[in-house]
Amino acid sequence: MTTSNNAPVDPAVREELSRLRDSIDNIDAAVVHMLAERFKCTQQVGLLKARHQLPPADPSREAEQIARLRRLAENAKLDPAFAEKLLNFIIAEVIRHHERIAEHTDDTTGDRR
Repeated sequence: MTTSNNAPVDPAVREELSRLRDSIDNIDAAVVHMLAERFKCTQQVGLLKARHQLPPADPSREAEQIARLRRLAENAKLDPAFAEKLLNFIIAEVIRHHERIAEHTDDTTGDRR
């Protein structure tokens, strides 16, 4: 490996970069799996809401979750604004899923169409 100016990189530095990148790759995989698990749960919430004709969004719950996540981020030394942006993105996707589920759920029986 060389730098952008083609200077050789110390093998110890190369090894440390490789070790750190392996950890990053593992963390990224865990994040993807955790998000997949989260969306499995929110899909079930969406079905329950649709069956009982509840609205796809719950602004008070969302506000509570954002405040909670900001506190968690602060305690973890993560930028709370970044954590809030991430959660807002996830919430928007969940609401979109819930709206789609509601559109495809029979209003009289609560079954999926």
